[in-house]
Amino acid sequence: MVGDRRERAQRFVELHREGCFLLPNAWDAGSARILESVGFPAVATTSAGIAFSLGRPDHDFFAEHEDGRVDRETMLGRVREIVDAVGVPVSADLEEGYGEKPETVATTISLALDAGAAGGNIEDFTGDSTRPLFDLELCSDRIRAARAAVDASGEPFVLVGRTDGLLVDSSLDECVRRANAYLSAGADCAFVPGASDATTIGTLVRELDGPLNVVMGLTGNALSLDDLRELGVRRVTVGGSIFRAMYRQLLGTAHELADLGTFTYAADQLTQTDLNNLFRR
Repeated sequence: MVGDRRERAQRFVELHREGCFLLPNAWDAGSARILESVGFPAVATTSAGIAFSLGRPDHDFFAEHEDGRVDRETMLGRVREIVDAVGVPVSADLEEGYGEKPETVATTISLALDAGAAGGNIEDFTGDSTRPLFDLELCSDRIRAARAAVDASGEPFVLVGRTDGLLVDSSLDECVRRANAYLSAGADCAFVPGASDATTIGTLVRELDGPLNVVMGLTGNALSLDDLRELGVRRVTVGGSIFRAMYRQLLGTAHELADLGTFTYAADQLTQTDLNNLFRR
């Protein structure tokens, strides 16, 4: 990792030491530059946003049908583009590591490091409805393999262990058990998507043996960043929600053009000059 990227990665590690910060999710170089421009200290990628931008599905039971899931090479290519576009640390959404075996996960982590990522998450979602989550022992082995790959690189990197238990109707107790197992296996931070209310989040903060990432924006939510900070959350991401909000606008614009033949959508656009100024180096 070149010196500048190493310094960025170390800054990212330090962000996880104390306090609470918001880590918004980008899907391409332009969205990352916009997020950087308003002062966020780091950005993450969103596998959902990247997949949707390519016209592909995301986080589905893909094992049951051929659906054009984004492959590892394509995903990491987009990660590299985002890393190269910004001057802040970038954390990569690495899904389940692009394979079940621990050694495959280790390779994915090494490739993410090569792409310049300062962190990345490995989830336990299988894509198979008959067993939505990998067995816990295997999951721990996968995180240990990821940790070993990071340690072997000698580079700063925030490894996140993600359990999708709440998204597939597992109990909160099971999510705590899994998240703590991932922390014990070498994850630096735990991530439990689907935890969005104060009671659930507060329980996770108390019961987990390490820092917690939560994702807001899966639905509208009354909790603010200040609320999450008070609850003890360390890191807040927004997943694909920014992308989905933008595509909702796109769909509305398309309907206006097709159904009404009017152009009122254009009243809210950014100007050419605004974007040119934003994207100039």
